[in-house]
Amino acid sequence: MSTDLDLGAYLRRIGLESRPAPDLAGLLALHFAHATTIPFENLDIQLGLPIRLDLASLQSKLVARRRGGYCFEHNTLFQAVLKAVGFDAVACEARVRLGALEVLPRTHMLLLLRLGGSTWLCDVGFGGEGLLHPVLMDGAPHGQFQNTYRVAEEGNLRVLQSFHYGAWEDLYAFVPKPRLPIDFELANHYTSTHPESRFLKILTAQLPGPEVRRILRNRAYAELRGDQAEGRELPPEEVIPMLREGFGIEMPAGSRFRAFQC
Repeated sequence: MSTDLDLGAYLRRIGLESRPAPDLAGLLALHFAHATTIPFENLDIQLGLPIRLDLASLQSKLVARRRGGYCFEHNTLFQAVLKAVGFDAVACEARVRLGALEVLPRTHMLLLLRLGGSTWLCDVGFGGEGLLHPVLMDGAPHGQFQNTYRVAEEGNLRVLQSFHYGAWEDLYAFVPKPRLPIDFELANHYTSTHPESRFLKILTAQLPGPEVRRILRNRAYAELRGDQAEGRELPPEEVIPMLREGFGIEMPAGSRFRAFQC
């Protein structure tokens, strides 16, 4: 399999007609188009299939087959795209704090990019609560349509936070130092195979957008608009149609997901 990036196919997948320039406008266009087009999902894990992080596998799945993936897949592919366009981005590990009741392992991947003397946090793989645009690492609030984010300091850590219901909420914490691909291979193996991993226990598909953020967890479907949420419980027969209609994911009828076999 080829180890080269097919940038043209990727740009067509996310709906961009031409190659962006390696400047701020190009970065914003790439990040927004990817985040709002390619869904966050763990369906292969739910089907008992391996998650591969080599570039050929990622292009086959996320680009050619028009599927989605989770953080390691999204941000590994996006890092290759940024490099092909002319940016220099490094990968970092994070501990997710959103919804956590205890300290979690470093099982999230994000990217840091230097541009024009400033550092930007880029992350197209955090799902429904995730960024649409990169965020400056300056500690200040930055509005993105109906959501607001900032990167706060906590000792040697940096914490991505979102503002909801009048307070800042931690999404994840990380040390702003580069990590190697093998670090993410290890975390990916744990996240996709360990019996206590949330991705084995819960089916999810998520897609953020400027007006609405769609989130499916098992059969609970929600649409978020800022601090307003509407949701319902889907009957079993509506899950696969919802994956298609709400997230653009085609799954064969009769697919058997691990989370629904308990």
